[in-house]
Amino acid sequence: QVQLVESGGGLVQPGGSLRLSCAASGFTFSRYTMSWYRQAPGKERELVATISNTGRGTNYANRFTISRDNAKNMVYLQMDSLKPEDTAVYSCNAKDTAWPYISYWGQGTQVTVSS
Repeated sequence: QVQLVESGGGLVQPGGSLRLSCAASGFTFSRYTMSWYRQAPGKERELVATISNTGRGTNYANRFTISRDNAKNMVYLQMDSLKPEDTAVYSCNAKDTAWPYISYWGQGTQVTVSS
């Protein structure tokens, strides 16, 4: 059974930091590209960061850093200098690098940035 379980969300003050984690199981983690997406109320889901199966990361927000540990089947998102506009549900995504490029989603974790 495929599972992506996010954790680490919560309430943080502006300027603070959070580290999100995503625990993967039920598939060959090291073959998958991993990404973090977020969706704020009333807005479309947007891509935050992506990391290749070999660990090459691409961060679409300068304050966020994605990383992975293939030995532990984990992917992380370090978020620094958080702003109220970062408030959203953050979800983990896994996409196979081999055909048929199956994609899996976690249930998401809420991040709220507020004073």
